[in-house]
Amino acid sequence: MLLVVLENYSNDYDVKCELDTCKTYPAITDSERGEIVCGGCGLILVQNMSDASYESNGYTQEDFMKLARTGPATSLTMNDKGLSTVIGTNKDSTGKALSNKTKYEFNRLRTWDQRSKSRKTAALSKAFTLLHGMKTKLGIPDNVVENAAYIYRKTVNAKLTRGRTMVSLVSASLYAACRENNIPRTLDDVAEAGNVERRILSRDLRTIIKKLELNLNQYDTSSFISKISNNMNLKEKTKRDAFEILKRCEKEDITAGKHPVAQAAASLYLACIMNGERISQKKFSVESGVSDVTIRNRAVLIKKTLKLNE
Repeated sequence: MLLVVLENYSNDYDVKCELDTCKTYPAITDSERGEIVCGGCGLILVQNMSDASYESNGYTQEDFMKLARTGPATSLTMNDKGLSTVIGTNKDSTGKALSNKTKYEFNRLRTWDQRSKSRKTAALSKAFTLLHGMKTKLGIPDNVVENAAYIYRKTVNAKLTRGRTMVSLVSASLYAACRENNIPRTLDDVAEAGNVERRILSRDLRTIIKKLELNLNQYDTSSFISKISNNMNLKEKTKRDAFEILKRCEKEDITAGKHPVAQAAASLYLACIMNGERISQKKFSVESGVSDVTIRNRAVLIKKTLKLNE
C-alpha cells in the first residue's frame, strides 16, 4: 500500500487528530483507498475522498470525462488505427430511415471519402485484410496479430516495400511476430497460408530482421511436440515420454543447431515405438513438414546418444 504525504489535502479537508500525542505528526493520505489517516496512531480521519489524479495533469474530473474517448478500441491492424470517422448506415440518431434525397447525399459522401484516401492508406487496408485472413487460417492470437501489424508498419516506414510483394512482407512480419511470442508456426505453415513461395518468404524475412534489427529467439521445441501430437491424436503417455526424451537430449547437448521441428518429430517417433504405437516416419514427415530422412537421422542420433531400447 502506497502512502504519500500531501499537505494540500490536509488543508482542503482541515483534519487533525484529537489526541495530544499526535499533534506533531502529519496527516497521511492513502490515494489508493481514498483515505486520510493520522501519522501517529493510524486513525482514519477522512474516508471516500474525491480522486485527484485528474487534477495532476491540469484537468478536473469533469473535464477528463468530457475528453474521454468513446467508441471501439484502437488497433494497429486497422489502416487508420480505428481513429477516423466512418459514415454509418442510412438511419438517423432515432433509428428512422433517411429520406431518398439524404440517402443520395450520404452515398456521394461515402464515394468521395473512399476516393480521397491516400495510396498508403489503401495499401495498408489491403495488407491488413491479408493479415486477418492468415490469422484465421493459422489460428493466431490477437496479440500476435497486433505485433505483426506493428512490424509491418515499421517495414513500410523503412521503405522496404520496393521490389517486394505485399503478401510476402505481411507473411514475414507474421512469422517474426510468432517467433517473438513463441507461437509454433513454421515457415512452411506461413508460406502456405499466405500463398507465397517459401524461398521468397525466407528472403524477405532475413531482410526485415537485418533492417529492423529484430532479435528473434529460437522456437521452444516442446511446443512443436504438443502441436504434432495433438494433430496426430497420440496417447498422452507418448507425449510425456517425448518430453522426457527431449529433456535428456538437452542435457546431452545434442539439440544445439538442430531443426526444432525435426527434433520434436524424432522424439515423438521414438516415444511411439516405446509405447507400441506403430506410426511410420512418413506420417511424421507429412505432419511436421520435415523430410523423413531428416527425422530418421535425428532419431538415430538420439537413440545412439541416450542408448534407448526399442
